[in-house]
Amino acid sequence: MQHETLSNGAWADMPFPKQMANIGSETYRATKWLAKGRRDNAEKAFERMQELIDLTIAYGRLGQTNRKALLKELCRFRELYCGAFLDGNLDTLAALNRYLDHFAHVN
Repeated sequence: MQHETLSNGAWADMPFPKQMANIGSETYRATKWLAKGRRDNAEKAFERMQELIDLTIAYGRLGQTNRKALLKELCRFRELYCGAFLDGNLDTLAALNRYLDHFAHVN
């Protein structure tokens, strides 16, 4: 795990928009490296993104009424991003990164 300091509860204390902005940082890195043909770096960022999504699924908005909808959307995002990454579809990756831009502007 590369984000061990976040798994101790710091991630759970972070507001959801900030969690999504951090996920977006990794998706941008993965997309950038993939576009440059640096598959090794892209895969490292991809793994970090997966890790942050896992932390969000485990700890994001615990006890809140809209948690189920949040998890459904987050899992759908993950599914779409993973498929596009594995296919090397840079257009779809760019569109998904734009979705995460909204969270970066909230912080």
